[in-house]
Amino acid sequence: MTSGLTVCAAVLAAASVYGVLHRRRSGRVRVRGRDDGRRLSAAELGGELGGRATLVQFSSAFCAPCRATRRVLGEVAAMVPGVAHVEIDAEDRLDLVRELGILKTPTVLVLDAGGLVVRRATGQPRKADVIAALGEAV
Repeated sequence: MTSGLTVCAAVLAAASVYGVLHRRRSGRVRVRGRDDGRRLSAAELGGELGGRATLVQFSSAFCAPCRATRRVLGEVAAMVPGVAHVEIDAEDRLDLVRELGILKTPTVLVLDAGGLVVRRATGQPRKADVIAALGEAV
């Protein structure tokens, strides 16, 4: 009986640690090594690049955080001159999703004026993090 409780407590502790770490990483805007030197054109995105930066959001129809992310990125694009927001349905563009290594929605890429990927966020990013990432795109 005691060993069963010990195993249960250990599993519960491990799951809790994983949950806390996963929540802390979700939505953080960071540099990813595989994005080095990757450029996206307006033709690939299906929309125009911003004069200063472009926020590219990969989303899906059933994704609730995608709606909140759409709102946040739209507000940032309206607030910061020269920034465009392009939303891509991941289900419609599986070729691009595979090429860029998009594993979940929402995923946000921050591009500079030339289309170079400078930052990436997986999960719902905070407005302040997106604005800070735009500072690096310029």
